[in-house]
Amino acid sequence: MRLENKVVIITGAGSGIGKETALLFAKEGAKVVVADVNEKGGEETVAEIKRNGDGFFFKLDVSNREQSKQMAKTVLEKYGKIDVLINNAGIVQDAFVSKMTEQQWDKVIDINLKGVFNCIQAVVDIMMNQGSGVIINTSSIVGLNGNVGQVNYSATKAGLIGMTKTLAKELGKKGIRVNAVAPGFIATPMTAAVPEKILEMMKEKTPLRRLGKPEDIANAYLYLASDESNFVNGAVLSVDGGLII
Repeated sequence: MRLENKVVIITGAGSGIGKETALLFAKEGAKVVVADVNEKGGEETVAEIKRNGDGFFFKLDVSNREQSKQMAKTVLEKYGKIDVLINNAGIVQDAFVSKMTEQQWDKVIDINLKGVFNCIQAVVDIMMNQGSGVIINTSSIVGLNGNVGQVNYSATKAGLIGMTKTLAKELGKKGIRVNAVAPGFIATPMTAAVPEKILEMMKEKTPLRRLGKPEDIANAYLYLASDESNFVNGAVLSVDGGLII
């Protein structure tokens, strides 16, 4: 019960890594707010949580500042505090830079980067008033190393690393820790559409010779959210099977 009575907001918790994290955190004693634009997936996650734990669904488009503010207000009214925010929501809109549309660029920036800013701003005053809090941002190995056809996605994930390091310095004195996780190739609904040949190439590039599992990332989130990491601040934890070493 490493998160007993902790109030945790997880964006993008309707599927994939976010859902796995929500279920794990509930088992560890957290009250879990499942925030997702996908109402069906979000409600399904909450239904599983409520078999043994506590939580609720909040329909959230992270790119909408007012929705982000309302989410924080709703959580505070229900639970009286916010201990952890995991900025897990994200999308891809892949294209070579010569073919990428302005809409593809803007959509990814709005959700993956501005959306994180929106959610952090929505909770940060609450955490500062508490004198404690944990913020975890989801970067990626492509934010560290780049990837062909993902100039928009790579830019957002690299941006989150800069944001994480800056906020760790800015908020640490307020008792708030800010860290990031950089997943490698993970088997999620996002990678399900990738051709098998490409997936095999991904496995070959990874020293552990497999794709990561959602629980691999969920366990990293759990470490950073728990008191076990209470002197870890401004870190970028790569969970990539040794892909970048």
